[in-house]
Amino acid sequence: LENPTMPEDTKMLFVTRTNAQAQRLASLLQDISMLNRMDYAANVLTIERINVSNIVSEIIQEIELDLNKKNMFSKNYLPENILIKGNTSMIYSIFRNLFENAINYAGNGTTIEISAEEHPTKWHFIFSDNGQGIPSEHLPRIFERFYRIDKGRSRALGGTGLGLAIIKNAIQLHGGKITASSTEGGGLRFDFTLKK
Repeated sequence: LENPTMPEDTKMLFVTRTNAQAQRLASLLQDISMLNRMDYAANVLTIERINVSNIVSEIIQEIELDLNKKNMFSKNYLPENILIKGNTSMIYSIFRNLFENAINYAGNGTTIEISAEEHPTKWHFIFSDNGQGIPSEHLPRIFERFYRIDKGRSRALGGTGLGLAIIKNAIQLHGGKITASSTEGGGLRFDFTLKK
Protein backbone atom coordinates (compact mmCIF):
# COMPACT_ATOMS: atom_id res chain seq x y z
CA LEU A 1 0.00 0.00 0.00
CA GLU A 2 2.85 2.36 0.77
CA ASN A 3 4.82 1.46 -2.35
CA PRO A 4 2.61 1.60 -5.48
CA THR A 5 5.62 1.23 -7.80
CA MET A 6 6.64 -2.11 -6.31
CA PRO A 7 7.46 -4.75 -9.00
CA GLU A 8 4.62 -7.18 -9.82
CA ASP A 9 6.56 -10.29 -8.74
CA THR A 10 7.25 -8.73 -5.30
CA LYS A 11 3.56 -7.79 -4.97
CA MET A 12 2.58 -11.36 -5.80
CA LEU A 13 4.98 -12.68 -3.15
CA PHE A 14 3.39 -10.46 -0.48
CA VAL A 15 -0.16 -11.39 -1.62
CA THR A 16 0.73 -15.10 -1.48
CA ARG A 17 2.20 -14.78 2.01
CA THR A 18 -0.75 -12.72 3.24
CA ASN A 19 -3.20 -15.27 1.85
CA ALA A 20 -1.36 -18.15 3.54
CA GLN A 21 -1.37 -16.33 6.89
CA ALA A 22 -5.07 -15.45 6.52
CA GLN A 23 -5.91 -19.12 5.88
CA ARG A 24 -3.81 -20.17 8.87
CA LEU A 25 -5.59 -17.62 11.08
CA ALA A 26 -9.00 -18.81 9.83
CA SER A 27 -8.05 -22.42 10.68
CA LEU A 28 -6.87 -21.39 14.13
CA LEU A 29 -10.07 -19.45 14.85
CA GLN A 30 -12.18 -22.38 13.63
CA ASP A 31 -10.30 -24.80 15.92
CA ILE A 32 -10.51 -22.46 18.93
CA SER A 33 -14.25 -22.00 18.29
CA MET A 34 -14.71 -25.78 18.21
CA LEU A 35 -12.86 -26.20 21.51
CA ASN A 36 -14.86 -23.38 23.12
CA ARG A 37 -18.13 -25.02 22.09
CA MET A 38 -16.95 -28.25 23.72
CA ASP A 39 -15.79 -26.46 26.87
CA TYR A 40 -18.72 -24.12 27.42
CA ALA A 41 -21.69 -25.20 25.33
CA ALA A 42 -21.56 -28.98 25.30
CA ASN A 43 -25.06 -29.20 26.81
CA VAL A 44 -26.63 -27.38 23.83
CA LEU A 45 -25.00 -29.45 21.08
CA THR A 46 -27.40 -31.19 18.69
CA ILE A 47 -27.34 -34.92 19.36
CA GLU A 48 -28.60 -37.30 16.70
CA ARG A 49 -28.17 -40.80 15.35
CA ILE A 50 -24.97 -40.92 13.29
CA ASN A 51 -23.62 -43.48 10.85
CA VAL A 52 -19.86 -43.34 11.50
CA SER A 53 -19.12 -45.71 8.61
CA ASN A 54 -20.66 -43.26 6.14
CA ILE A 55 -18.78 -40.29 7.62
CA VAL A 56 -15.43 -42.07 7.31
CA SER A 57 -16.18 -43.14 3.72
CA GLU A 58 -16.99 -39.52 2.82
CA ILE A 59 -13.77 -38.26 4.43
CA ILE A 60 -11.68 -40.80 2.52
CA GLN A 61 -13.24 -39.57 -0.73
CA GLU A 62 -12.56 -35.93 0.27
CA ILE A 63 -8.87 -36.57 1.00
CA GLU A 64 -8.17 -38.81 -1.99
CA LEU A 65 -6.22 -36.10 -3.86
CA ASP A 66 -4.09 -35.35 -0.79
CA LEU A 67 -3.31 -39.05 -0.38
CA ASN A 68 -2.36 -39.36 -4.06
CA LYS A 69 -0.02 -36.35 -3.88
CA LYS A 70 1.99 -38.11 -1.17
CA ASN A 71 1.70 -41.62 -2.65
CA MET A 72 -0.26 -42.67 0.46
CA PHE A 73 -2.96 -45.30 0.78
CA SER A 74 -5.94 -45.79 3.07
CA LYS A 75 -7.44 -49.11 4.14
CA ASN A 76 -10.93 -48.87 5.59
CA TYR A 77 -11.86 -52.00 7.54
CA LEU A 78 -14.88 -50.50 9.29
CA PRO A 79 -18.03 -52.62 9.24
CA GLU A 80 -21.06 -51.03 7.60
CA ASN A 81 -23.55 -49.04 9.67
CA ILE A 82 -21.64 -48.22 12.84
CA LEU A 83 -24.39 -46.27 14.60
CA ILE A 84 -23.88 -44.00 17.58
CA LYS A 85 -25.68 -41.07 19.18
CA GLY A 86 -23.65 -37.88 18.97
CA ASN A 87 -22.95 -34.54 17.38
CA THR A 88 -22.29 -34.92 13.65
CA SER A 89 -19.78 -32.07 13.27
CA MET A 90 -17.71 -33.29 16.22
CA ILE A 91 -17.68 -36.89 15.06
CA TYR A 92 -16.63 -35.65 11.62
CA SER A 93 -13.85 -33.57 13.25
CA ILE A 94 -12.48 -36.61 15.09
CA PHE A 95 -11.96 -38.65 11.95
CA ARG A 96 -11.04 -35.75 9.65
CA ASN A 97 -8.34 -34.55 12.05
CA LEU A 98 -6.93 -38.07 12.41
CA PHE A 99 -6.64 -38.45 8.64
CA GLU A 100 -5.17 -34.96 8.16
CA ASN A 101 -2.63 -35.58 10.92
CA ALA A 102 -1.50 -38.78 9.20
CA ILE A 103 -1.28 -37.05 5.81
CA ASN A 104 0.77 -34.18 7.25
CA TYR A 105 3.14 -36.12 9.49
CA ALA A 106 3.31 -39.84 8.66
CA GLY A 107 5.44 -39.38 5.55
CA ASN A 108 5.21 -40.15 1.84
CA GLY A 109 4.29 -43.67 0.75
CA THR A 110 2.68 -44.68 4.04
CA THR A 111 -0.58 -46.55 4.59
CA ILE A 112 -3.36 -45.45 6.93
CA GLU A 113 -5.65 -48.12 8.37
CA ILE A 114 -8.89 -47.80 10.30
CA SER A 115 -10.89 -50.59 11.93
CA ALA A 116 -13.41 -51.01 14.75
CA GLU A 117 -14.57 -53.66 17.20
CA GLU A 118 -18.06 -53.72 18.65
CA HIS A 119 -18.57 -54.02 22.41
CA PRO A 120 -21.88 -54.14 24.32
CA THR A 121 -22.04 -50.39 25.07
CA LYS A 122 -19.36 -48.87 22.79
CA TRP A 123 -17.28 -49.11 19.63
CA HIS A 124 -13.50 -49.44 19.92
CA PHE A 125 -11.73 -47.80 16.95
CA ILE A 126 -8.14 -48.37 15.87
CA PHE A 127 -6.55 -45.76 13.60
CA SER A 128 -2.94 -46.39 12.60
CA ASP A 129 -0.26 -45.66 10.04
CA ASN A 130 3.10 -47.22 9.23
CA GLY A 131 4.88 -43.88 8.96
CA GLN A 132 7.66 -42.24 10.93
CA GLY A 133 5.77 -42.18 14.23
CA ILE A 134 6.45 -40.06 17.31
CA PRO A 135 9.28 -40.46 19.84
CA SER A 136 7.89 -42.17 22.95
CA GLU A 137 8.76 -39.25 25.26
CA HIS A 138 6.25 -37.05 23.37
CA LEU A 139 3.31 -39.48 23.42
CA PRO A 140 1.94 -38.45 26.87
CA ARG A 141 1.68 -34.79 25.77
CA ILE A 142 0.42 -34.90 22.17
CA PHE A 143 -3.21 -34.22 23.17
CA GLU A 144 -2.31 -30.94 24.92
CA ARG A 145 -3.41 -27.72 23.22
CA PHE A 146 -0.67 -26.15 21.09
CA TYR A 147 1.85 -28.90 21.96
CA ARG A 148 4.21 -29.43 19.02
CA ILE A 149 6.89 -32.06 18.61
CA ASP A 150 8.72 -30.16 15.86
CA LYS A 151 7.63 -26.53 16.01
CA GLY A 152 9.12 -25.45 12.69
CA ARG A 153 7.83 -28.41 10.72
CA SER A 154 4.32 -28.20 12.17
CA ARG A 155 4.04 -24.51 11.37
CA ALA A 156 5.32 -25.05 7.83
CA LEU A 157 2.56 -27.62 7.27
CA GLY A 158 -0.11 -25.16 8.40
CA GLY A 159 -1.25 -26.98 11.53
CA THR A 160 -2.79 -25.03 14.40
CA GLY A 161 -1.56 -27.29 17.20
CA LEU A 162 -5.16 -27.96 18.24
CA GLY A 163 -6.16 -30.96 16.12
CA LEU A 164 -5.37 -33.68 18.67
CA ALA A 165 -6.87 -31.60 21.52
CA ILE A 166 -10.09 -31.34 19.50
CA ILE A 167 -10.06 -35.10 18.91
CA LYS A 168 -9.56 -35.89 22.61
CA ASN A 169 -12.24 -33.46 23.82
CA ALA A 170 -14.77 -34.58 21.20
CA ILE A 171 -14.20 -38.23 22.12
CA GLN A 172 -14.62 -37.47 25.83
CA LEU A 173 -17.87 -35.62 25.10
CA HIS A 174 -19.10 -38.81 23.45
CA GLY A 175 -18.29 -40.93 26.49
CA GLY A 176 -15.01 -42.30 25.21
CA LYS A 177 -11.26 -42.28 25.80
CA ILE A 178 -8.27 -42.12 23.47
CA THR A 179 -4.66 -43.28 23.75
CA ALA A 180 -1.71 -43.07 21.37
CA SER A 181 1.09 -45.59 21.01
CA SER A 182 3.93 -46.43 18.66
CA THR A 183 3.49 -49.39 16.33
CA GLU A 184 6.14 -52.04 15.74
CA GLY A 185 7.03 -50.67 12.32
CA GLY A 186 7.63 -47.20 13.77
CA GLY A 187 4.23 -45.76 12.92
CA LEU A 188 1.55 -44.30 15.16
CA ARG A 189 -1.61 -45.92 16.50
CA PHE A 190 -4.65 -44.33 18.13
CA ASP A 191 -7.10 -46.45 20.13
CA PHE A 192 -10.35 -44.76 21.09
CA THR A 193 -13.91 -45.56 22.05
CA LEU A 194 -17.27 -43.97 21.30
CA LYS A 195 -20.44 -44.89 23.18
CA LYS A 196 -23.20 -46.46 21.12
